[in-house]
Amino acid sequence: MLFRSTLAFLALLNCGNAFTTVHHSRHSTSLMASNSNELLPMRQGSSCAIITPMHSDGKIDIPSLRKIFQYHLAAGTDNLCVLGTTGEASVMSMDERAQVLKVAVEEVKGKIPILAGTGTIRPESVKDMTLQAMDIGCDASLVVTPYYVKPPQRGLIKHFTDMADLGLPVVMYNIPGRSKVDLTPESTAICADHENIIGLKDATGELDRVEQIRS
Repeated sequence: MLFRSTLAFLALLNCGNAFTTVHHSRHSTSLMASNSNELLPMRQGSSCAIITPMHSDGKIDIPSLRKIFQYHLAAGTDNLCVLGTTGEASVMSMDERAQVLKVAVEEVKGKIPILAGTGTIRPESVKDMTLQAMDIGCDASLVVTPYYVKPPQRGLIKHFTDMADLGLPVVMYNIPGRSKVDLTPESTAICADHENIIGLKDATGELDRVEQIRS
């Protein structure tokens, strides 16, 4: 079993928008998120990384953003990843992030699980973005390995478990081609012992990692 939580989440294609999910029977009993009573578990199936439409002046195009969420609701998309790389999150302010997340909650909360990208290089910023996502009403967070600084494996483990301690379910994101640091299968297995770490998005393209994690 890859994960001892409600979801084993693996993207073993070398593609940032490819997700697959596998459910297990164990359910977390100690989520501390401010919206914990409203968390919608991630579903088996496909997840789509949402773009953030913008006007020519750089402001968020809220009406177009609403249409995107409405489209996916009508199409039956299983999960939505908001404010990932595709959503231009790395260049957004906290106010802009709040705008996007509030629209997501207004349009699909309780209907499609909302996975919010909250990862960056600075741990305190990750905490701030994760708490914001919790308070607005997201269902889980996607946290990338801190890029550029190349933390050791013990640092990666502490980073992910610290974020999971905040209470919102965490999907770890391993993309060494961009972050220049690799979360090893051994470290992944250690992190998976945390009840709020529910899955992994792996963009290494190395399919044999599945068996390594399981062992």
